[in-house]
Amino acid sequence: MNTLQRGINAMIEQIDAPIATFFTSCVHCGLCADSCLFYTETQDPKFTPIYKLEPLRRIWQQEYTFWGKLMSQLGLSKPVTDAELAAWEPLVYDSCTLCGRCSLACPVGNDIVYMVRKMREGMVASGHAPEGLKGATQRAIGLGSPMGVNLNTLMAHIHNTEKETGLSVPLDKEGADYMMVLSSAEIAEYSEIVSAVTRIFHQAGVSWTMASDGFEGTNSGIQIGSSDLAAELLSRVVRAAERLKVKYVISPECGHAYTALRWEGPNLIGRPYHFEVIHIIELLDQLRSEGRLRTEGLDETRMTFHDPCQMVRRGGVVEQPRNLLHMVAPNFVEMPDAGIQNWCCGGGGGVSANERAEPLRIKVFSRKKAQLDAIGVDTIVTSCSNCRTMLLDGLEHNSMNLNVVGLTELIAEHLAPASK
Repeated sequence: MNTLQRGINAMIEQIDAPIATFFTSCVHCGLCADSCLFYTETQDPKFTPIYKLEPLRRIWQQEYTFWGKLMSQLGLSKPVTDAELAAWEPLVYDSCTLCGRCSLACPVGNDIVYMVRKMREGMVASGHAPEGLKGATQRAIGLGSPMGVNLNTLMAHIHNTEKETGLSVPLDKEGADYMMVLSSAEIAEYSEIVSAVTRIFHQAGVSWTMASDGFEGTNSGIQIGSSDLAAELLSRVVRAAERLKVKYVISPECGHAYTALRWEGPNLIGRPYHFEVIHIIELLDQLRSEGRLRTEGLDETRMTFHDPCQMVRRGGVVEQPRNLLHMVAPNFVEMPDAGIQNWCCGGGGGVSANERAEPLRIKVFSRKKAQLDAIGVDTIVTSCSNCRTMLLDGLEHNSMNLNVVGLTELIAEHLAPASK
């Protein structure tokens, strides 16, 4: 069987009742276009979200509808070709961050992100996926991290944190309440997160650990669209958590790590967890509400919060980051379209790992620039390491002199001394 047929078969297998319902109920109103970063900033109709699914729609029509089958038999509906899949690859991968804004806007409730995920399954099987995303996924499977981060890298940061703070960073501690998972970007680029959570958890008296065999939360399988690979990467975290008998796994400041762990996980591995999943920001807000997270001093900087799509729009963690910001940021202001309506950083869904998509990603940052220009801030706070990198790239390209900081680190900077 050639790769094209494998891809077509994979798409046929992915067409379930929701997919059929979504294609049947689409009223072609165009609201998904107006909600898409790539359409609004280019005005190119090919970036209309539902149009990105045209090959999948044709396969559904030809395989599962009466008129589609008849037209196919009469030669009036041509089968999807390899050339068409190659032409659609940039639409499915370069111009979709799986941000979910189109799904939110759909008046009949069609989950277009769900459909794109299904189509990516077929694209991967047919060999049509960006080289950068293929490489990241191969590194994740072979090395344990899409950025090539390994245990030695983590151990170096643990050693530095223990030297800096005088506190112990627990590793492979059986019976702890919480197991902290990190993303590659946090370890490689924003390693101050290790010191931040160590100091916060010490002050709050949190029983926690990290796992030597399950510290990487980034899930490239979700991004490239392979459920099998996503399940393999996720299973490493699940096995580690169950080996250590923890009650909770803490998702890091990484959008698709949160999606994979919190929402996709049990379906991917085919069984329930023996633990619960909580985002680091959810946990910090819980500690705040219990009086266990105490800060001192204020940051008078005029700052705003960039809502990560997977955490806020698709995950529902909306008020918690704002509760934390109000502890330390008296001059906090909201962006236009904040909260679940916020615009994507432009690099989610694997776009940041796709070098081919970079010119388009930089172009559509104009939407985020407009949001920031409207409020005139000095600092952007976010709670996703990928967003953080994409914001820094966009700001540099547009010569915007703004600081970008992680929310966990901001809270740690204002941490009150731990009780004796």
